[in-house]
Amino acid sequence: MEPMDIVGKSKEDVSLPKEFINLISSESNEVCSQEEKRTIAPEHVLKALEVLGFHDYIEEVYAAYEQHKLETLDSPKGGKWGSGAEMTEEEALAEQQRMFAEARARMNGGMTIPKQSESDRGLES
Repeated sequence: MEPMDIVGKSKEDVSLPKEFINLISSESNEVCSQEEKRTIAPEHVLKALEVLGFHDYIEEVYAAYEQHKLETLDSPKGGKWGSGAEMTEEEALAEQQRMFAEARARMNGGMTIPKQSESDRGLES
């Protein structure tokens, strides 16, 4: 018996055909290139659906995108840049330097540098 992910539907029933994904991503890439962008954005996917004649999907895809944005903003990480917006420029630079040092230490097989706590940062100011 097949595993059920969504009530009453198997994985194969709810997955999209690879050819469909390939078609949409290729057209999205074309739209992206025409706008002289290097990264495919949700708007490019929506435009690709329109160009390819999948008008019936646009509203649902847009709704899913809006829901994703809301869930991402409400997440503990607060989206792509999350806690960075709450840092001063000096704190961000110090954090960047700490992360570089930690990465260097890992690359050289050394010990990791402990992350500076919020209270420690406050003492430096």
